[in-house]
Amino acid sequence: MEEGRRWEDLAVDCLVHVFSRLNLEDLTLCVPFVCKSWHKASLDPQCWKVLNFRALDLMPWGTFSKTFAQEYHIKSFSFSSFMKLATARSCRSAIELALPSTAFIAPLPDLIYASNECPRVKLLALPDILQPYEKHIPEIIGRWKELEFLDMGLKTSSFVPILEQISLNCRSFVGLQIYGCLYREDALAIVTHLPKLKYLAMKGSFLGKQELLVILDGCRELEELDVTRCRGFDVDDEVLRKASGIKAFEYKGSKLHDDYDEYEDVLWGMVLEVHRNHRS
Repeated sequence: MEEGRRWEDLAVDCLVHVFSRLNLEDLTLCVPFVCKSWHKASLDPQCWKVLNFRALDLMPWGTFSKTFAQEYHIKSFSFSSFMKLATARSCRSAIELALPSTAFIAPLPDLIYASNECPRVKLLALPDILQPYEKHIPEIIGRWKELEFLDMGLKTSSFVPILEQISLNCRSFVGLQIYGCLYREDALAIVTHLPKLKYLAMKGSFLGKQELLVILDGCRELEELDVTRCRGFDVDDEVLRKASGIKAFEYKGSKLHDDYDEYEDVLWGMVLEVHRNHRS
């Protein structure tokens, strides 16, 4: 900086360029309180194109929630209200949206609201959805016409209908991340509806060898496949041969079952089922 020149004297477009690289915590709790010019620049929609709510401590007793309530002189923090603030500032230009993983912070109405106010999202990370509401997810996903990558989290009961909607509405879709018990019908749905996938991550899932082979045979354009720490298959010569055309094939820690517990696969499936029932 030239001697005597102040940061607040920088052109607004320069400030916007810098602030567009900041996270939501900096944009709401730091930058606006420095000076008027920084506050004005922080309101530019370019600063709000990446809405990563997962990076924030949003629990009522969390640092971010408490500090936000203090700085903005409100009685208590509400995620729904905060999300509406952030999406409003994005002016429908957000391209990345990562909602909190727990449904108790980001319930279904918030997801519906986001689908209406952030129509240009390309990268989406879903929250866990309570089982009674999972049937609504496919129609909501289908609204994001420009979606390219979906982090689904734990596989839902509406997994196949979600893939159907992506196939029908998201012409540029190339990437999927998911974990859970993946059965033959799930593998067939992936190759039927998303044959042009380039990135697929199923880390920590229960996935049989035949299901893996179905995916390897049906998704011929895969560039990255991550099945690390999966149970249900050993990475043998057949699997390696089928995956030889994939640039990045990650499978560290995957095996048929743990040596110390021949019933690992069954127990893993039971754990996921208990988790599913708990969410409902």
